Amino acid sequence: MRAGVIIRDAGEADLAAVMEIYNDSVANTTAIWNETQVDLDNRRQWFGARQARGFPVLVAEVDGRVAGYASYGDWRAFEGFRHTVEHSVYVHRDHRGAGIGAALMRALVERAVAGNVHVMVACIEAGNAASIRLHEGLGFRLVGIHREVGMKFGRWLDLACMELQVSRPL
Repeated sequence: MRAGVIIRDAGEADLAAVMEIYNDSVANTTAIWNETQVDLDNRRQWFGARQARGFPVLVAEVDGRVAGYASYGDWRAFEGFRHTVEHSVYVHRDHRGAGIGAALMRALVERAVAGNVHVMVACIEAGNAASIRLHEGLGFRLVGIHREVGMKFGRWLDLACMELQVSRPL
């Protein structure tokens, strides 16, 4: 990873950069299966909802600018799943391949351990080899692939499901 990368909690002032990264992924990648870009109010609501639930939102800062972000939230909104979360991690297009995603993920896993999370779930477009490698390198294991469950850019997409046990069994 590049020197000078700071991983820290996100704040309201970071949300415009988070929105830019999100919207770039919407417009240009299959990392996010939404086709509609969001506005700053949407990111404020998303951030507020994460904060209200006690879920972390982390940013990677490089030279004073947000270069990526990561968070987790409910995997399924039922009590029995309260110790399992699904995460997301996105890196600005100018900083991909520099280790920022891995740094964000390591910090997010640390937060999950501290937050009494048992399992972290990753749902990744199955053709996203870089993200799958990143997750494998962090100890995630592939548990299945859902075939053609989404569509973007006029084509069907497969969803690779991965998981990491972040705590010891009860």
